Amino acid sequence: MRGMGNMQGMMKQMQKMQKEMAKAQAELEERSFTGTAGGGMVTVEMTGKRLVTDVIVKEEVVDPEDIEMLQDLILAATNDALKQVEDTTASTMGKFTQGMNLPGM
Repeated sequence: MRGMGNMQGMMKQMQKMQKEMAKAQAELEERSFTGTAGGGMVTVEMTGKRLVTDVIVKEEVVDPEDIEMLQDLILAATNDALKQVEDTTASTMGKFTQGMNLPGM
């Protein structure tokens, strides 16, 4: 029955890893990420849950004759913040699956 003890040990390790993954995910979701565009003229803040919490537009960048530029800057700042969330999530959560050959992970 040596195999059963081995299996229990593996299950305990998996449960521990699941708890660590859940904790890491929760910490990521609580973090704040800041994306910028136009040399800091537009700033977008979001949580790790990808919820935008703030958009800051400096007055100098507002030109009623060029609304498209402002829209482009807001999009760029939002995408910058999203990329930071995705990169940080991939590097943090990747630690848990590194070296494991698990389908779907």
